[in-house]
Amino acid sequence: MEENRVSAGSAGDCRCGGLPGDSRLFMSPDVNAAREFFRNKSRRMTSKLTTAREAVARLVQDGDYLAVGGFGVDRIPTILLHEVVRQGRKQLGLSGHTATHDCQILAAGNCFDRCDVAYVVGLEARGLSRNARRIFESGRVAVTEWSNGALAWRYRAAAMGVPFLPARVMFGTDTARRSAAREITCPFTGIRLAALPALFPDVALIHVHRADVYGNCQIDGILVSDVDVARAAKRVIVSAERIIANEEIRREPARTMIPYFCVDAVVEAPYGGYPGNTAYEYFSDEDHLQAWLKAEEDPTAFAEFLRYYILETPDFPAYIERCGGLRRLQELRWMEHFPGRGGDLP
Repeated sequence: MEENRVSAGSAGDCRCGGLPGDSRLFMSPDVNAAREFFRNKSRRMTSKLTTAREAVARLVQDGDYLAVGGFGVDRIPTILLHEVVRQGRKQLGLSGHTATHDCQILAAGNCFDRCDVAYVVGLEARGLSRNARRIFESGRVAVTEWSNGALAWRYRAAAMGVPFLPARVMFGTDTARRSAAREITCPFTGIRLAALPALFPDVALIHVHRADVYGNCQIDGILVSDVDVARAAKRVIVSAERIIANEEIRREPARTMIPYFCVDAVVEAPYGGYPGNTAYEYFSDEDHLQAWLKAEEDPTAFAEFLRYYILETPDFPAYIERCGGLRRLQELRWMEHFPGRGGDLP
């Protein structure tokens, strides 16, 4: 784990907006080392279909740095996050790129000890995760701050194979001071720019609408940074609402957002983003998300909540059964397709 950490001072003094960036890089932006890794990664078109349990056991190890796909509670890989907690992974790194319920889940398992923060703890308009807040305030998690745009561009730099991208963000803010960006001068115009270092996660967890067994993925709706994340990460686990035939992928190649050679494991996962929203599939379960927030008010009650819903469930289908089963999911599907009519089934 330690070899992946680069101290803020190791790349020279930072002067972002007149303030020294006093936080560290958790992952090296060494593109030559990354290129060597990807050069040796197999591009064979073989079936990667497996279970969430096996994928996490094989590809996620203690000390790894995780990137989670989706945005907020939209299209998050809940099935994979539960498995990370259930298998007791520790000392992980986390990219908090509008990480709401995904951060909440990993915080519940005390899974991470360092985090690149843009947006964490809050579940947007739903309120704050008290448990995640306690963990960050305890000092057990090392934090480096960025804006959402900055984190997105860090992934883009890694996907492009360049050590950094220049941008005009964060200047004059405490976010800049608590980041690990560097101020540079544009060689063409002389203006000040923030150099945003490439971010190469060890593992990416991404939920998609459709995939074939080889890992060619289709995503409906917003992509956010998932395409760049898949290209930047050393290992990629994909959970998919549906597994479709490769012939269907080939009929519409322009819809393949993540190609097979980026992906290491494919998990068939109907409703795998629950209780979050998956566009055109099902609405978020606001009642269950509020139950999480309510349980977190009391650490003892929350420990029981976590035990009941994750730690003592054998798999994700068992979790869904405890949350209302197929009828509840049908209600959420109805809400997604017919907003304004609530969850009343026809």
